[in-house]
Amino acid sequence: MVDPRSCRSSLCRACSLETTGRSEIIKKIESARSEGDLKENGGYHAAREEQGKIEARIRQLKHMLENAEIGTAPNNADGLISPGMRVTVEIMGDEMEFLLGSREISSGDLDVYSEKSPLGAAVMGAKIGDTKSYNAPNGKTISVKILKAEVYS
Repeated sequence: MVDPRSCRSSLCRACSLETTGRSEIIKKIESARSEGDLKENGGYHAAREEQGKIEARIRQLKHMLENAEIGTAPNNADGLISPGMRVTVEIMGDEMEFLLGSREISSGDLDVYSEKSPLGAAVMGAKIGDTKSYNAPNGKTISVKILKAEVYS
C-alpha cells in the first residue's frame, strides 16, 4: 500500500524532473556540444550521463505512480509498529529515530529503513517497550529496545 502523501510528492518530483530537470540538462548538453570535439569533451559526456540518470528516475517515479495502491495512513490503535511510522529505539545505549517504510514518503528529515531491512524487520509488529534483536551484516546480533512509535506526518 502507498500512502497518498507519497503519491503527491512523487508526482511533484516527476513533474519537476520532466520540466525543469530536462530543460536544464538540455542546456548543459548544448553548451558542452558548442565547445567542439565531442570525443574528448568531458562536460558533454558528464551531461549525457546526468541526462540518463534523470530519465531513469522519471521512469521509476512514473512506474510507481502507475502501479500505486492507495491505502490509508497507519493506525496506531493496536500499538503495533507498522510501515509509515516514526520509530524511536535504543541500540547499544544510543537513541535513534527513523521512519519505517519507503523513502518516497519521507521529507528528508529522517533516516528511512524498509520493513524488509534487518532493523525494519526486527521492529515490525513490535510494541513500545519490546526488545527485539536482528543480525547485522557483519554477523553480530544487535538488541533493539522500542522506546516510542507514532504515525509519521
